[in-house]
Amino acid sequence: MAQQANASLERDAARVSLWVAIIFAATVLGFIVGYGVSSRTGVEPGYFDAPEAGGYGVAPSAGPKMGEDMRKYYEELLK
Repeated sequence: MAQQANASLERDAARVSLWVAIIFAATVLGFIVGYGVSSRTGVEPGYFDAPEAGGYGVAPSAGPKMGEDMRKYYEELLK
């Protein structure tokens, strides 16, 4: 009975070790593939957080321009 319990524990330990090795290998492989893709595409870190995500430079504003009278109005509100 004790031998069966020991054999069962050894089998379980081997399965856990196998899963740990698989997860570690998948993590390392995923990092290498992701790094390789990123280095070839030229995407910079933090690129998608930028408001001008359409390009690397500053994107021109597509919205309407604020007139001088509106700018003065908003400056007066701050006082």
